[in-house]
Amino acid sequence: MSPALAQFGDTQQRLLRQLLLAGDGIGVEALCEQLRVSHNAVRQHLTTLTVRGLVERGRPVATGGRPQVRYALTVEGRELFPRNYGAIAAALISQLHARMGEAEVGAMLQELGATVAATQTLIQADTGEALARALAQRLDALGYEAVPARHGDDWQVEAFNCVFHGLARQHPQVCKFDIAYMEAATGRRIHHMECIIRDGHVCRFKLGPEPARS
Repeated sequence: MSPALAQFGDTQQRLLRQLLLAGDGIGVEALCEQLRVSHNAVRQHLTTLTVRGLVERGRPVATGGRPQVRYALTVEGRELFPRNYGAIAAALISQLHARMGEAEVGAMLQELGATVAATQTLIQADTGEALARALAQRLDALGYEAVPARHGDDWQVEAFNCVFHGLARQHPQVCKFDIAYMEAATGRRIHHMECIIRDGHVCRFKLGPEPARS
C-alpha cells in the first residue's frame, strides 16, 4: 500500500480502488454492490473525497429512466496510487550516462532546469528577503517543503524534502537541475551550501548577489 492511501480507512481505500478500475466512472449503486455497504455510507464517503478534491462527478449516463450520476477520480485522486517514476528516471539517466558521459549528462540536466524555469515568470524582488521568500514559495509548490532562512547577513532557502532523493543518491549530478532551475527563476547565482544526499540536514541554497551563470 502506498503511504498516500494509508491515510484513509479501509472502506475509502476500497472505494478509491473501485474508482481507479472504473475508467469511465461508476455509479453509487455499483459501488454499494462492490463494497457491500449502504447507499448512505457510499454517498458520505464520496462527499468527503469530493471535498478533498480526489473525486468528481462525471457526466450522467442515460439508463432509460432517470440519468445515473457517475463518479470518477480526479488527477489528484489518481496520484494517490504508486508511481514508479524514480526507477524509470534512474534507468534513463544510467543509459544517458553510459552513452554521453558524466559531463554531457550534467550539462543536459542544467539545460533542462533552465527550460522548466523559462515556462514560468522571472521572480522579481527588491530585497534578498523578498527574493528568498518568493523562491521558497515556488519550490514549496513543487514539493520541496522549502522555507526562507536567514544566515548572518545572507538570505537563503532551505528545502527539507529532496524530490529527487533516491535518484540523486545514484546520480549526484541531478542536483544540477535544481541549481539551474533556481538560477533561471531568480536571475541570481545560486550556491549549494548543504545537501541532504551528502549527509546534510537540509538542502540549503545561498542567493548570491551576482547574476546567474550564462
